[in-house]
Amino acid sequence: MKGNLGPLFILLAALLWGTTGTTQALAPEGAHPIAIGATRLAVGGIFLVLIVLLKGKFDFKHWPVKITILASLSMALYQPLFFSAVSVTGVAIGTVVAIGSAPILSGLIEWLYLKIRPSKLWWYSTFLSIAGCLLLFNNKESVNVDPVGIIMALGAGLSFAIYTLVSRTLVKNHSSLSVVAVVFTLSAIWLTPFLFIYDMSWIISFRGMGVSLQLGIMATGVAYLLFAKGLIHVSSSTAVTLALAEPLTAALLGVFILGEYLTITSCVGILLLLLGIGLLIWPSKKSRGEKVIYQ
Repeated sequence: MKGNLGPLFILLAALLWGTTGTTQALAPEGAHPIAIGATRLAVGGIFLVLIVLLKGKFDFKHWPVKITILASLSMALYQPLFFSAVSVTGVAIGTVVAIGSAPILSGLIEWLYLKIRPSKLWWYSTFLSIAGCLLLFNNKESVNVDPVGIIMALGAGLSFAIYTLVSRTLVKNHSSLSVVAVVFTLSAIWLTPFLFIYDMSWIISFRGMGVSLQLGIMATGVAYLLFAKGLIHVSSSTAVTLALAEPLTAALLGVFILGEYLTITSCVGILLLLLGIGLLIWPSKKSRGEKVIYQ
């Protein structure tokens, strides 16, 4: 039963990640995106550590230091790379390249280093989901393909793919809560300099605090804890493809909260995304009644 809940945990995490764009849009003026990203990790890390301390279940024994550092660096790099890519080459191109490249890079890493060849179903799902993302963001803005922005977006996608792969290794031998608490605390430490580079006066306002808490606790702490729990039962390549529910959530929130509208092209993109994700959620009839392994 728990194995069947793996994809659901990943989807719930993606839904929470999808709130970040709307939340940032509601942030006070002067709040730099990179500063928001650094604050997000700091609040999330503190929240997770407090939960661990309250439960009293943290164990340092046999903790893989090198793998943990790699996971934390990957997550720390993702924040400035993604936000910088969006600022350089635009929201549409930056988001599609970063989020769309992550599943492909994750599948290739598993194939090359873990010798786990992605299934045909995964390729179909990933293709449909990425095509959906392309259509969903197609009419967001004029296209501005900047080579530097593309490289940074690809770097963000690679960072997320590595984080997912490494985290899956960690949650096999340690509790999900302990893993995310350690990883995000370290990630926050790596990004601490950004808190001194950018103006942080916005955070003391009522709206600033609300944005920081929502992004840190819900969109980071709770979301990545769910993601880590899902990784116990889902391969990293499948998890990253399921995470493409994030832009779908962001688009729908933009419509209902920010007053944006969906074109026919965007609606087709949503349908393709739902179809692609659906292929991974519902196993084939042949596997029903058997133990499901999401590869």
